[in-house]
Amino acid sequence: MGQQEPTVAELKQLLAAQALELQQKNRELEVQTALEEVRVRATAMRNSSELAETSAILFQQLKVLQINAIRTGVGIFDEANDAMELWLTTVSDKQEVLRILDYVNLHIHPVFEKIIAARKENRPYALTILKGDEVKRYYQTMSTYLLLDKQTKYNKQEYYYSFFFRQGTINVVMDKVLSDEECGIMIRLAQVFGLIYTRFLDLQKSEEAKQEVEAALQELKATQSQLIQSEKMASLGELTAGIAHEIQNPLNFVNNFSEVNTELIEEMRSELAAGNAQQAMEIADDIKKNNEKISHHGKRADSIVKGMLQHSRNSSGQKELTDINALADECMRLSYHGLRAKDKTFNAKMETDLDNSLPKIYIAPQDIGRVVLNLFTNAFYSVMQKKKELGEAFEPVVTVKTARKEEGITISIRDNGNGVPPKVIDKIFQPFFTTKPVGEGTGLGLSMSYDIITKGHNGELKVTTKEGEYAEFIIYLPAKS
Repeated sequence: MGQQEPTVAELKQLLAAQALELQQKNRELEVQTALEEVRVRATAMRNSSELAETSAILFQQLKVLQINAIRTGVGIFDEANDAMELWLTTVSDKQEVLRILDYVNLHIHPVFEKIIAARKENRPYALTILKGDEVKRYYQTMSTYLLLDKQTKYNKQEYYYSFFFRQGTINVVMDKVLSDEECGIMIRLAQVFGLIYTRFLDLQKSEEAKQEVEAALQELKATQSQLIQSEKMASLGELTAGIAHEIQNPLNFVNNFSEVNTELIEEMRSELAAGNAQQAMEIADDIKKNNEKISHHGKRADSIVKGMLQHSRNSSGQKELTDINALADECMRLSYHGLRAKDKTFNAKMETDLDNSLPKIYIAPQDIGRVVLNLFTNAFYSVMQKKKELGEAFEPVVTVKTARKEEGITISIRDNGNGVPPKVIDKIFQPFFTTKPVGEGTGLGLSMSYDIITKGHNGELKVTTKEGEYAEFIIYLPAKS
């Protein structure tokens, strides 16, 4: 017997089943497409401010999937305060956008009580059905948050759905019950929103951390600027102490010769009154010689004051022809007398080996003066510390040497102090690093010096040392920087 042909009824039933299967596949494809579009946008988020835009895409997909809600929004749990932060979607330029409403106490209305209960039972969503006056009372309760128009008309029956993700809920208010299929879609959308919100939190933490780092960096820069100013003021203090000593000598000569000239003038007047012209002329010659000495020492005092102003004022970076030997010699004496002003018992031997054939070179004299003064101050400090340790058996010696080099010059400042320990030799030019006790150094002197030489003058600053015996800092300055 042949196989029996299907009846018309059976064919219709088969076609209906196939059509339903195809419809279900098409629906699933729509859902997958909607979910993927949201996932792609979530992955593309680069800062936390994009949350509203990304969320809007999710709620737009509800309309694409023909889940037409009266109102949609998001609730974020605030466990500590037993509250929920409500976000509501509103229409703006024909798009759904998310705006934050306010914090709502979770016990303000039965709708939220249902949410609490469903969450405790680990259900995927909560549903509250309100009818008649219950709807009106809900809106009256929420009027502060929803900012509804006074003419708002209420449905006779509304269905309040809250679909859970880890940190909160996706909320939809419907005028009809959602089907099992629609609830399944909403559950999947809530899970996707959970990914969006996790991404948002991660970006927020990253941005906060970045802001903290930037704030810390700004604070560090401000502190560094203050410390640099402190370093300059400390150098100025040492400079001023040295200048006070240096300027006293020529002032003493000026005062002494002025007093002598006053006496000589009285003698000359007496001789002239007595008619002794020859004696008066000899006294006049003495007065002239004394005036020449007054002028010489006055000019010496003037050069010291100019040197002080040159060292103390802020550098303009302007380069000018400068006598390196004179600069090095002056800084050596000023540094020494600056330390002597602090400790009268301190003495050190100063040796110079200055190349008289050195040409003048173009440098910023204020900046190079600060560098050389800082190196001398460090050298005298080192030998002073060693003197305290070894006593009279030790003779402190600080030496400065200048020399002509190919296409430039060198300034070498050497001391027979304690030297630099090998373990810190690589750190001495780093900002804020110092081997001095707390309160005696900012750790910026050598760092500033290194920058001035290398960045400001295209030169080099090196150190050679042997712990316990000596340290020598060598500056190389090109003739054209």
